[in-house]
Amino acid sequence: MGLFDNAVPGGNITKPLMIALGALLVGKMLSGRSAEQPDQTAPAAPAPTEANPGDGGLLGGLGGLLDKLKNAGHGNVADSWVGTGQNQSINANDLGNAIGPQVIREIAQRTGLDEQELLKQLSTALPGIVDKLTPNGQVPQQHQVASAFNS
Repeated sequence: MGLFDNAVPGGNITKPLMIALGALLVGKMLSGRSAEQPDQTAPAAPAPTEANPGDGGLLGGLGGLLDKLKNAGHGNVADSWVGTGQNQSINANDLGNAIGPQVIREIAQRTGLDEQELLKQLSTALPGIVDKLTPNGQVPQQHQVASAFNS
């Protein structure tokens, strides 16, 4: 997977986890496209809505995810992932509360994972993934995040 090879402890990003990360950060995984089968044509994207956030993922992309974490009182944790220092861990339940049950339920259905297993994997993977996506301590543009899932 290139960019994400060492982002997850053990280096193992399963396909369901990649779908979940893509759903949160990019949105492409929700339309049936996958990183292995990138969309060859670029149809006009419908206007983003809460139910259809376009290419920004379920939460509005990486920035939206970080905002959700900050709004839930986990700003210091989110900032540690973006910053250049040590990544702080996040409890699976805290992550679930920050993301929201509706989003977790939708991702769990699309990945085939149990909601608790999904949260466990996401809470393990997100610190390293966000860290890899923000190598200079800056949140990248959404198209840069999307391209990371296609490399």
